Amino acid sequence: MGYAADQSPATRARVERILARTPLIDGHNDLAWELRERFADKAPLTDLQHGAGALMTDIPRLHAGMVGGQFWSVWIPPEVQGPAAIQETIEQIDLVKTLVGRYPADLEMAYSAADVQRIHALGRIASLIGIEGGHQINNSLPALRQMYALGTRYMTLTHTRDIDWADSATDAPKHHGLTPFGREVVREMNRIGMLIDLAHVSEETMKDALRTTTAPVIFSHSSARALVDNARDVSDDVLGLVAQNGGVVMVNFYPAFVSDPRFRWGAMRAAEQARLNAPTFGIDLGQPEKAAADLAAWEKGHPQPPVGISEVADHIDHIRKVAGIDHVGLGSDFDGIPEAPTGLNGVDKFPDLLLELMRRGWSDADIAKLAGGNVLRAMAEAERVAARLQATGAPSIATIEHMDAPK
Repeated sequence: MGYAADQSPATRARVERILARTPLIDGHNDLAWELRERFADKAPLTDLQHGAGALMTDIPRLHAGMVGGQFWSVWIPPEVQGPAAIQETIEQIDLVKTLVGRYPADLEMAYSAADVQRIHALGRIASLIGIEGGHQINNSLPALRQMYALGTRYMTLTHTRDIDWADSATDAPKHHGLTPFGREVVREMNRIGMLIDLAHVSEETMKDALRTTTAPVIFSHSSARALVDNARDVSDDVLGLVAQNGGVVMVNFYPAFVSDPRFRWGAMRAAEQARLNAPTFGIDLGQPEKAAADLAAWEKGHPQPPVGISEVADHIDHIRKVAGIDHVGLGSDFDGIPEAPTGLNGVDKFPDLLLELMRRGWSDADIAKLAGGNVLRAMAEAERVAARLQATGAPSIATIEHMDAPK
């Protein structure tokens, strides 16, 4: 896990030159929900200029990290269903736009690849919006289209639970991929120009979506399953399909997704926690203080394996090796994860990750593709696909009544 990248002024200047030409675009940041959780209706008033508690994100650190574009997630809990899901999603979109509007010298909303490049050239951070779960459109193609009209530029097809038309990576398979309506959602996303995000979905859903889409997909915050056998990561088989599709896997920084020892430690800790509280054993039933003390004793005897920048770099290297340099990006999941790797614990640390890759021999051109060039290409291609579909008169499938409901 050793980290000894070149921190010299000359190498730092190399990073600065690259990121002056190509915006560093992070695929996923959960600041909006974190603010809602911490500050409720005061979230829009949060001071992002001078920091806000223990957050991983604020404006000074975004600039220090040379972030040029940020996809702000407008996640809501998967338990929220029906019309309430649409309302809460709109509230989160409004929160993002309100925050961006409060800092016009630093942030600006972006709705296209060209917008990102223009805003980056002005020295501001291009702010994009991503929905994190198909439950947020309440099985409604009109709702999907209106989310696009409000500024959403990607939608993750599921979050942690299966939905009516797609299976999640972390739930028991219900549909074994996409339903017919799920495939229509993908086609409509192609038509309107919204990126299909396959983070969180099952492998069967990944493959169904890749067979259906005519535009590049993204994985806004996922890592390589060959290195960590976590259902949230992406297999080599799927990486090959992503390369054929022209898509981008944006590597997640969460320690349990990038470190196999940490993933296994987490599974053992969960098993121990369940054992200590399980009625079957009865050991600590009705004794929460004793259960907590026993778990703390277990943790002392089983130290948490350390995770650093090099593990994240390993996943980036692996995806580059399997899918190719054109198909890897960055998707931190900052402020959506409870912890981050040592040395990579906030938005100011992106350059340190790039320095580690330079230490491994990455060229300036390859760093630029990883940092933002690849996702800009995927965005621009999705826009071209949408323009072509709209120009050829492809009808909105919502006009076909029998298709506008889950099957």
